[in-house]
Amino acid sequence: MPETSLKGKTALVTGASSGIGRATALKLAALGAHVFVTGRRQEALDELAPIAERAGGKITAEAFDIRDYDKFQGFIERAAEETGTFNILVNNAGLSHPDSIAKGDPEKWREMMEVNILSLLAGSQCAIHIMRKGGFEGHIVHISSVAARSDASGVYGGTKAMVSALATTMRKELEDDNIRVVNICPGAVITNFARNFPPDYINAVLQSLGIDLTFEPGMTLPPEIHDKVNEAAPALLLHADDIAKAVVYAVTQPINVDIFEMTVRPAKSLQLPDS
Repeated sequence: MPETSLKGKTALVTGASSGIGRATALKLAALGAHVFVTGRRQEALDELAPIAERAGGKITAEAFDIRDYDKFQGFIERAAEETGTFNILVNNAGLSHPDSIAKGDPEKWREMMEVNILSLLAGSQCAIHIMRKGGFEGHIVHISSVAARSDASGVYGGTKAMVSALATTMRKELEDDNIRVVNICPGAVITNFARNFPPDYINAVLQSLGIDLTFEPGMTLPPEIHDKVNEAAPALLLHADDIAKAVVYAVTQPINVDIFEMTVRPAKSLQLPDS
């Protein structure tokens, strides 16, 4: 058993098809937790279980649109019913449409608000009810962003500012419970988060790093490309594992220790497209 163990714990990670969610799910499972994962791509989620099993862990996957809040809350309830406990919720699912407010599409704004904010609220509410009813010690983790503090991060930054504000409110609400709230603000990380960014920008970045790949709108980059980009520019782009390690650090502290907020960013700043 590893020195830091989550044996007997149940966790649920959203947005686990790739990137930070995928890395976090695998790390929690490797420490002994039974991890339930969701995302939009069942095929990608199904790849996680055998990887976790080889590390001695267990992952249960189900793909659905997290904006189906009844489905999402039902999945959390299923995790608790099947394992008899519920201890960690990682609200990782999120997306960005980086258009300016002057040029933006209101339907894309709606999508960001529903995924980045409302799904987080629906999942957190359900997790709180389950943890309170069962008397389970637990952690609710929000993956926010350094964009929450930027003065030029568009509507996406506005949604992440609300995520951080909700974490502060939730922390206060749960002070008398054995439920800790963790707000993690990543800087630039190589993930599929940038799938809605302008292709010219992504291709320029890939070309500058010597990566032979042409990015198309909405394209999902495989994990091996993530690894290559991180190896080529470790000072500019973090790996998803770096954020997953921060999550693990926070949720393995004693329940009386409140690791509320962590900013995890690369050593150098990466210039993102104008919002």
